[in-house]
Amino acid sequence: MNITIISNHYYPEDSGIGLYSTGMAEFLAKKHIVKVIAATPYYPQWKIYPEYDKKGLFSTEIVNDVEIFRFKQFTPAIPTFKGRIFQMIHFFIGSFINIFKIKKNDIVIVVMPFTISAILGWLVKTFRGGKLWIHVQDFEFDAAFETGISKKIGILPSVVFKIELFMFNRADFTSTISNGMLNKLESKTNTKKYFFPNWIDHSMINTDRAKPSPLFDSSKFNVLYSGNIGAKQDWDFFVDFVSACQEMNHVQIYLIGEGAKRKEVVESLKQFQNCKYYPPVRYEELNDLLCNADLHVLFQKNAVVDTVMPSKILGMMASAKPSIVTGNEYSEVRHNLEISEGGFYFHQDTKLHEIMGVLKNLIENPEQSTIMGDKARKFVIEKYSIESVLSQFQKDIENS
Repeated sequence: MNITIISNHYYPEDSGIGLYSTGMAEFLAKKHIVKVIAATPYYPQWKIYPEYDKKGLFSTEIVNDVEIFRFKQFTPAIPTFKGRIFQMIHFFIGSFINIFKIKKNDIVIVVMPFTISAILGWLVKTFRGGKLWIHVQDFEFDAAFETGISKKIGILPSVVFKIELFMFNRADFTSTISNGMLNKLESKTNTKKYFFPNWIDHSMINTDRAKPSPLFDSSKFNVLYSGNIGAKQDWDFFVDFVSACQEMNHVQIYLIGEGAKRKEVVESLKQFQNCKYYPPVRYEELNDLLCNADLHVLFQKNAVVDTVMPSKILGMMASAKPSIVTGNEYSEVRHNLEISEGGFYFHQDTKLHEIMGVLKNLIENPEQSTIMGDKARKFVIEKYSIESVLSQFQKDIENS
């Protein structure tokens, strides 16, 4: 098959959507001809990577048998809602030229965000034939309104949701990464839908392969948040948590990542000696980082339900360490943690003292941490291994 993938995020971005779009393309390329239309890499720093910044507006490269057509899009230093909209439009304009570099197509897979990329996919289908598959990694407009990035008033929300609806109804197939998001997709379109979750390469995230991380203090109980420092997380609660942990001299907290809220959050943490910030580690170092933490934390805003399923959860669980997560009562993350018994999930009006109680209990009962971590890892290997998820997806598109 000739497969075209349109994804704003792609290699060498090695976290979030870029990681999964790359993995999908390279897996399919083992059997099919795969071409990718992508943006110039910029995430999570919100700054075009130096090695690509020197290139022209358009560039082409081949990586692991995948041919990649790129356009150097506008990238806002501060990703406001309007800035993101402008970035989407600029990417669309440049990528419109790139779609004519596709000569044959049997199926075009559009990864959302960007929503506007679905129009590009529809044009590929129109000009080159084949079918259109829209895969939703993030309901970007819903997430923007739920997290307060933009207000759900005025003409703009009406326009963007109409565009979203129009494109969903032009697709032959749609898919998304969690059951909650699948339900949301059900409310938006009548097209045929598939469950296509993110996956974990448990050979890469594996305690048996982990070496000591130079970032951690081995004499302390190390609590880690690693990932995007953005609007979906509850950073006020995180700061309160760090403050409450000050009296526990044996606890050290680490914030590792990049994102739109990074400067603001890091500034608010400077007053605390028990919290250290580091920029993202390379993917090759991620295993050592995740597996050497004693506890993972993820504090999400209660308003965010399942417009997005945090992919970092899979890595946290695969590291065989327990997690403490907060968020909405109906989140799929809650379901996964409770079913696996691999961590603690708090929702609605979570009291800080409850989480502090859990933390103290884990410190005093290390055997409980070991048992919970093992259960978490077993769960993600059974449900979200890269082999089973991508093999099933390949079968689905071949039979579509």
